[in-house]
Amino acid sequence: MERPCRWHDETVKFERPQMEEAIERARVTLRDAVTGARSSLDRSLAGVRTSLGDTLRDRVAGPDAEERMQRWIDSDAPRWFGPDRPIQRVHADASMFIGGLRALLIQSLHPLAMAGVAQHSDYRNDPWGRLQRTTDFLASTTFGPIEEAQRAVDRVNKVHERVTGVASDGREYSARDPHLLEWVHVAEVDSFLTAHQMFGEKPLTDEECDEYVADMAVIARKLGVIDPPITRAGLTNRLRSFIPELRSTPESRDGAKYLLVTPPLDARSRAAYGLLAAATVSTLPLWSRPLLRLPWFPLTERTALRGLGQAVTRVVRWAMPTKPA
Repeated sequence: MERPCRWHDETVKFERPQMEEAIERARVTLRDAVTGARSSLDRSLAGVRTSLGDTLRDRVAGPDAEERMQRWIDSDAPRWFGPDRPIQRVHADASMFIGGLRALLIQSLHPLAMAGVAQHSDYRNDPWGRLQRTTDFLASTTFGPIEEAQRAVDRVNKVHERVTGVASDGREYSARDPHLLEWVHVAEVDSFLTAHQMFGEKPLTDEECDEYVADMAVIARKLGVIDPPITRAGLTNRLRSFIPELRSTPESRDGAKYLLVTPPLDARSRAAYGLLAAATVSTLPLWSRPLLRLPWFPLTERTALRGLGQAVTRVVRWAMPTKPA
């Protein structure tokens, strides 16, 4: 059977076998082209994923983090928290990147706590070193065997013994002061939990939120915090009780600028970090905004900025996939 095909003023006739053969060749050519493009894209994405994952591991978790974690997984030694505890779900989630940044911003608002950081920390010259030490402590106490977790606590307590001085307002401070330890603790726990509930892959139930706060209280007591909160309501009340002590100081403003505006990153990394910082700002409580000199745009933050947080955490999960035990 012939099918006429008009092309300008000429009539071209095709036999069915010829048409089918031409269509098949076109289909194969298109399939091969799509397969080749997909393969090229997969290779490119794999390269991006490896590069981003390596950067996050080296700068945040440390180059030997995976090896250390695998040793802990393989170990049958008892640990403070089992795999079913909320603390493990929260601390394994990519939302911890936002929670950690939020904690640093809020903690800086206590003049005595910030004085200790400014006077005893080399955070400007070695910001990733400080972040790695914090990450290592959380990993050791959350996932490590009891002996490893206790060693991490002992190291921190030993460092705190040396952190003493006089703040810019003339008051003396000590990192072993139970009141300051409590402030650092409640600001940290509230930040981790807030970020997880907003951006975590699997938010906690109300009951699990209380359990997470109780889990963190176990570590807090070992660091010298007296009577840490064990429920989310108790955590919120305790955090608010510190508000009258908080101030906007040159150190806190400098720290916020450093964390949000001028981090020590190259241009490409700074663009991605800017998204992380913007998402972090959307999680901050209203009472902290004037002290940090940060504006509040309710509609923008409820939509665009929190959407950025979801996107950023998805990218981090894609770059650093959880490995099965």
